[in-house]
Amino acid sequence: MSLIDKIDRTRLPKHVAIIMDGNGRWAKQRGLMRSIGHENGVTTVRQITEIASELGIGYLTLYTFSTENWNRPQDEVDALMNLVVVSIEQQTPDLIKNNVRLTAIGDLERMPDFAKQRLAKCIDDTSHCTGLVLCLALSYSSRWEIVEACKSLARKAANGEIEIDSIDADLFSQQLATSKMPDPDLLIRTAGDERISNFLLWQIAYSELYFTDKFWPDFTKDDFCEAIISYQQRERRYGKTSEQLTSN
Repeated sequence: MSLIDKIDRTRLPKHVAIIMDGNGRWAKQRGLMRSIGHENGVTTVRQITEIASELGIGYLTLYTFSTENWNRPQDEVDALMNLVVVSIEQQTPDLIKNNVRLTAIGDLERMPDFAKQRLAKCIDDTSHCTGLVLCLALSYSSRWEIVEACKSLARKAANGEIEIDSIDADLFSQQLATSKMPDPDLLIRTAGDERISNFLLWQIAYSELYFTDKFWPDFTKDDFCEAIISYQQRERRYGKTSEQLTSN
């Protein structure tokens, strides 16, 4: 029996988020430039998008470029920006073929104009698709997102649009970049590090976490299936006891 056949299609995570780590280290181990690692990582993005769509997962969010990544050497930043938009353009026909809708979250205004314009076109070209939503976190950090949400609520309170006492977790969530998506059920991180790195901090309060030592370019469809199987073997209690879940 293949790994995909071991997955219970009735208990899939609605939303999977991935910290795609290890492109640079993958290249360094092979004596290659870091840009080659990023290029190989694009192949993995395509494969994981395919398997997520095939399984019937609703949302796949990929940590593509963080606000902290702007501090990397300029030549690497430039290469990454170009790689992102070129790869998206190349994959858009396949996204449409597989009924995958592209979207993006983050401080997109910081991106170069050429990247913003070409990304916007790819998003528009797939806007009619009704299957998997592929969300790219670009120029994104959770602290940036949370601060922006606070500013939004503060403006609304100052303008008399809301009462301060009406602010709760639900209203706060509505100000986030992910307001149109469910919170991730499963967060995967590759390349061995076991930390969140400023990614979806509010949204993953009850997410299941899955860490693997594999670098992102080596992460396969079978590895993704193993993560889903691990998720399905866990008991999600949301603060309740096992007995309460059983009785309900």
